[in-house]
Amino acid sequence: MPSKNWSKTALAAAAIATTLGGAARAEVSEVRISKGFGILYLPLIVMQDRQFLEKRAKEAGLGDIKVTWLMLDGGNVINDAMIAGTLDFAGTGAPGFVTLWAKAKGIPNVEVVGVSGMSSTSLWLMSNRPELKSLKDFTVSDKIALPGIKTSLAAVVLQMIAAKEFGEANYARMDTMTVSLPHPEALIALVGGKTEVKAHFTSPPFQYLEAKSPGIHRVLNSVDYLGNLTLDVTFAPKKFVDANPKMTQAFIDAMDDANELIAKDKKLAAEIYAKSSKVKVDPAEVLEMIEDKDARFSTTPTGMLQFAEFLHRVGSIKVKPSKWSDMFVPQLAARPGS
Repeated sequence: MPSKNWSKTALAAAAIATTLGGAARAEVSEVRISKGFGILYLPLIVMQDRQFLEKRAKEAGLGDIKVTWLMLDGGNVINDAMIAGTLDFAGTGAPGFVTLWAKAKGIPNVEVVGVSGMSSTSLWLMSNRPELKSLKDFTVSDKIALPGIKTSLAAVVLQMIAAKEFGEANYARMDTMTVSLPHPEALIALVGGKTEVKAHFTSPPFQYLEAKSPGIHRVLNSVDYLGNLTLDVTFAPKKFVDANPKMTQAFIDAMDDANELIAKDKKLAAEIYAKSSKVKVDPAEVLEMIEDKDARFSTTPTGMLQFAEFLHRVGSIKVKPSKWSDMFVPQLAARPGS
């Protein structure tokens, strides 16, 4: 399960930063936000393109703020960056957030808190080997690419599916078959067919691009096993949100603005995504993904307890929240999350 390396190096870095820098300045004028690859990050992509956070911050009396955007993929990388103090807000997979929340709970200057839900969709396990028709067909030589082994969103969702397929005691059965690759690189490896990568557990648009490639087929759909859960959320250091309530509220409002735009003008949202994509995609194809029945974009998180309870049962986290809102900022408590 999740690597313990960050708990030593990153926590030490956080302690040094706190000692040297003192308490966080109230209501900062610059924020650093990370996002990743794929349709799951569409709300942040729209937020950046439309400068919704800058507008909301100005309305809140924070003046002209500077927003720095970073591209980070894989829960372990994002967690390390957050703990080390190089990020203020981060988009990440829900399991990675829950893991970090539990590990950092109660540790001064290290605690993190959820700021918003973001998106949900189906994850598809795609393969270039016709013989691989279910998880039972995989062998140790059939490598499955995903953003981060054991810790990333795809890795934990795959464990949850394996638990249902083989029994919870065998939740980690597929772990030895996974390799860490960013989604764009995994797509190239799978379609090229010349590497050890025989499968890719991925989100839109990559799964759609792979599905249209000769010789690639879908092995499974995550929604068939787990239902429709919020897969990506945003979170921040607790000390940051405590010191910057106006900026935190501005971020939540900006996320609502982004999700409202996606709901009202899916065509524009698709164009914004296509323009920002590292992989060439047709806006019409992106629109198809956004309109998929399993694609949902909301600031209100759902299914957080489902992730937390699984991670607690298999021993990945020691602290389990009693309700979903325990892991998020108070501003979301009145929303119908789960």
